[in-house]
Amino acid sequence: MSARTTRTTALASVAALAGALALGACSSEQPSDDAPAPSGITVSGAYVPEPMMKDMAAGFFTVKNTGDTADTLTKVTTDAAAEAELHETVDRKMQQVDSFRVPANGTLRLSRGGNHLMLMGLDHKPAEGDSVTLTLHFEHHDPVTVTAPVKASNHNPNR
Repeated sequence: MSARTTRTTALASVAALAGALALGACSSEQPSDDAPAPSGITVSGAYVPEPMMKDMAAGFFTVKNTGDTADTLTKVTTDAAAEAELHETVDRKMQQVDSFRVPANGTLRLSRGGNHLMLMGLDHKPAEGDSVTLTLHFEHHDPVTVTAPVKASNHNPNR
């Protein structure tokens, strides 16, 4: 093998490795419940209470924005349901909204009795111990994908 062939092979190998590392760095999937996404958005405490009905469930989580610019949660997608709707609760009545603001250096909480996610048209009724993958989409930041464990129907992390 000539020196030129060896050098070309080595350069090709380095280029392939650099490309693979670059693609891995672009991933928007959040590796763990409390790990920050590369965009400055952190999602923690995600869970879905075991639903009472076979076609509908709620979802809860906390979004923390460590950036100096506010953002907006525009939608949530999942393979587990036909639709994922953002809901707010006003005067004990829930209503669908288009988005939620995530303040700069602030927090958005989706929790029981307040703002929450509704999963409509479930493909199957998830049971305690299952998990649901949710992808949160933002106006300015990259999407963040989290795995929400299915907890007991009466689970309340604030107790």
